[in-house]
Amino acid sequence: MSATPLEVLRKVTPPLLLAKKSRCEKIVCLTANDYPLARVLDEADLDLLLVGDSLGMTRLGYDSTLPITIPEMLIHLKAARRAVTRALLVVDMPFGSYQVDVKTALENALVLAKEGGAEAVKLEGGRAYVRHIERIVSAGIPVLGHIGLLPQSVRVMGGYRVQGKTSESAEALLRDALSLQRAGAFAVVLEGIAAEAAREITEALEIPTIGIGAGVHCDGQILVTEDLLGLVFSRKPRFARQYLNLTQIISNAVRQFKEDCVSESFPSQDESYHTSNGADSVTTVKHHEDR
Repeated sequence: MSATPLEVLRKVTPPLLLAKKSRCEKIVCLTANDYPLARVLDEADLDLLLVGDSLGMTRLGYDSTLPITIPEMLIHLKAARRAVTRALLVVDMPFGSYQVDVKTALENALVLAKEGGAEAVKLEGGRAYVRHIERIVSAGIPVLGHIGLLPQSVRVMGGYRVQGKTSESAEALLRDALSLQRAGAFAVVLEGIAAEAAREITEALEIPTIGIGAGVHCDGQILVTEDLLGLVFSRKPRFARQYLNLTQIISNAVRQFKEDCVSESFPSQDESYHTSNGADSVTTVKHHEDR
């Protein structure tokens, strides 16, 4: 069943995403870390936009997601908030903002929701964070779970390794996913998970799964927008399909601008301002002002 025009224009909420799963309609998501990009993506009628901690790498130049802080996330979140009117706006809770204890997790989730305008928060981890999720949800903030490959735990995991490749690993992921569902998460991101395991999790859950490097059978998909646009300077993940080489497009435009400046073909006569009566009128105006 295709969406009606009214549904296309509706504000996206967690219950609406659940309804899409029940109708077997795919959920489409991307990251959005500033005003212009968030506005373009929201106007493209995406379901969910994530202000992801990946911006620490794609926008701030860190070598991982670990250094980014709540104040840095807030700057980008507020910019996206000013642009987004339809999509569900979710923000990553950065490393160190929720791992310490439940109280700290709640306090930081409240900051992101109240000061930043986030409509939901995302945190990484399975059963170890059930109480954190329960407390945040009880405070009225929807939570998006995240299991599988966990970028914030990459040092413990020994690198960016695909999860769920063995039956034991797949079963552990399923237990994590069910725990997050019971804790009140409205959906779960499955990152870097073997496609077969992701399919089993998706079929077992009542809430939607959103895949990133987890195969085609998830209820939805998300990518880092900079990967999609080709605006990255490191090797892109295998699962990140590049639809555009924006790095090359920008480079070409800047080089052409430089060439036009050097050759004095920029600015042209049409791109310059002129007095109505020629150069002498400027002197005349100045003369009258002096008097």
